[in-house]
Amino acid sequence: MTDEERREEAEKVADFRYGLIAEFANPYLSREERRRMLAEKARLEYEVPRRGRMTLTASCLRKWLRLYLRYGRVGLLPQTRRDAGTPRSLSPEEAALLLSYLESHPQLCATVALRVLQKEGKIRSCPSSSSLSRLVRAAGMQRQKRIGEKQQEETHKFNFSAPLECVQVDGLYTVVVADMKGRKRQAILMTFLDDATRRVLYATFAFTENSLAFECGIKHILTAHGKIGRAYVDNGAAFVSAQSQRILDTLGIILVHSRVGRPRGRGKIERLHRTIREQFLRPLDPQTLSGLADLESRFHSWLESEYHRSPHRGLEGKTPLEAWVENARFIVPLPAGVDLDRLFLHEARRLVYKDSTVTLDGVLYEVPSTLIRERVTLRYDPGVPPLRRRLVVVHDGRECAVARIVDSYANTRVRRGVLLKDPVTEDIQDPAPRNHQPSPLDAGLAASRIRLEPDEAPEVGA
Repeated sequence: MTDEERREEAEKVADFRYGLIAEFANPYLSREERRRMLAEKARLEYEVPRRGRMTLTASCLRKWLRLYLRYGRVGLLPQTRRDAGTPRSLSPEEAALLLSYLESHPQLCATVALRVLQKEGKIRSCPSSSSLSRLVRAAGMQRQKRIGEKQQEETHKFNFSAPLECVQVDGLYTVVVADMKGRKRQAILMTFLDDATRRVLYATFAFTENSLAFECGIKHILTAHGKIGRAYVDNGAAFVSAQSQRILDTLGIILVHSRVGRPRGRGKIERLHRTIREQFLRPLDPQTLSGLADLESRFHSWLESEYHRSPHRGLEGKTPLEAWVENARFIVPLPAGVDLDRLFLHEARRLVYKDSTVTLDGVLYEVPSTLIRERVTLRYDPGVPPLRRRLVVVHDGRECAVARIVDSYANTRVRRGVLLKDPVTEDIQDPAPRNHQPSPLDAGLAASRIRLEPDEAPEVGA
């Protein structure tokens, strides 16, 4: 309980006591009337603060009346015990030793610290856990508070000199616009800011903040500009994906997360968000937006015409474009022959079922029969819908096949007993007997066996 909470609770107790004895302080009451009123109030039950429902004796009420007549309303405040916070089971020397040990070992709780000192023979008493808790709270030595004081660090201003040496990434919740279905949703802006030049390298609006948008921005910067040294992000859900971490590790990009609850290290991109709010979002009328594409078009127009061409105080009066052009010679290009489309594929480990199938995102795919009961890796583009994906199967470190969506109807015509045999696609037609006129039922059955090729379509009116 904090000091403010203790004061509020003491005021409630004083108000309760004053409400009971205020009428007894009337100087026109006779002694007999005061005695009779005290006896009547002593027979009733009251909801006493911190105590619950109980009766009060006449002597208790007289004591409160004497304190009020002598000291005023201050005399009705509950008094703090002189030994408050000091357990009787611990001597003052032992309590001081325990508190000193907690101060030097902030990661330990009071129970563990007491156990250590007892094993060393420095403390022989055995206080209860509630006594330890009161001692620690009275001394202001709570574990979280001690850890917080220990972890306090100096904050130093930092700047990178070369473009793309450090890219700061963060999301910003902006205005409400209509989606494809006409529903009003809040648009989220994900921005990639170059630390050295303050140039916005990539920015996109979306209704969700996920790792795919983060990977798309990294891929765009690598393709359009060059190699990134490190990406500095917070601990949001868009930046903690295992797939993103694997891709950045493959590319040699260091992913740095800021400390939780310490946003001071990301001051540059926070300052950019403040500029966006003040100069772009506030003058913008959301009612004039037709959708997300319109919002993004207006933002990029403002970004290129105003922000990138305005002098920046952190760049000694230069504009972000001037700082970028001046230091562009330090950009490290990507090595020749790097296939970014291949590197940004996601991977998933699967066990091949006995029917030569695997599942991914709720879709059943078919793989070669030789991989039954084998662990395989599936590589795919997460931006493509599951029913249109090209799923590459990797086994023992090499690509061995391309999985295809299971066609249950085609599998009814596969010849069993031969591994890796393609489904039989020949039409099966029953030979009609000679000089036999087909009945309407036979004609319907024959028509149901006709299969159209993908490029064929029935003629209109046929």
